[in-house]
Amino acid sequence: MFDTALLIFAGLAAGMLNAIAGGGTFISFPALVWVGVPPVMANATATLTALPGYLSSAWAYRHDMETQDPLPIAMVLFLAAIGGLAGAGLLLITTQETFSALVPWLLLLGTLVFGLGPFAMKHMRTGTKAPKPVAAAVLLAVSIYGGYFNGGLGIMLLAAFGLMGLTNLHGMNGLKNLVSALLSVVSVAAYTVAGLIAWDAALVLALAQLCGGYIGARLALKITDTGLLRMFITVIGLVMAGIFFVRT
Repeated sequence: MFDTALLIFAGLAAGMLNAIAGGGTFISFPALVWVGVPPVMANATATLTALPGYLSSAWAYRHDMETQDPLPIAMVLFLAAIGGLAGAGLLLITTQETFSALVPWLLLLGTLVFGLGPFAMKHMRTGTKAPKPVAAAVLLAVSIYGGYFNGGLGIMLLAAFGLMGLTNLHGMNGLKNLVSALLSVVSVAAYTVAGLIAWDAALVLALAQLCGGYIGARLALKITDTGLLRMFITVIGLVMAGIFFVRT
């Protein structure tokens, strides 16, 4: 009963955070590990359970979504699918021991990217489009990372969209959730074939994230300053990374 309650709470919180500012993986992944799911399987399951939240958030943002040159939306989705499959493939050949050793570093990297991302983006030349090959290479690299590990993916995608010349934050958030959903679909397809999904935990977490994602998206449209929330999520990520460093 406690495990179920923990997964419901983690799912609601993760879905809301992913919709508003990102960082839900810093809650959903450790929750799965704490209820006894092995790290590689927990990573795959966390990716699956984030999918309903991404979809509901993308639907809430459907009227704001947009893209433009240098990469049209069809190219963005194609690169995301290819990168997601490549990242999932890398995870499939990673042993439990190796991934367990990588987990704290991945959490730390994702947290730092998440926490420092807005500062870096503030100093980018918004509205200036990077050359098409550069934008494509950055998006592909981010998609490979997202197929392997979900932490910090949201802010990385926002940075990639900034290089593409997008400036409408709500539109960028909608596209971020759509791309994240596609990444999750192709990655989860590979994980499912490999038998890496903990289905009992996944069902509870996915339903909770579905509700949390929609609620978070509606709240996000009313929030003008997410600075304090981002600081809170960054602290959570650092604490989680610290715990996993101690455990390994």
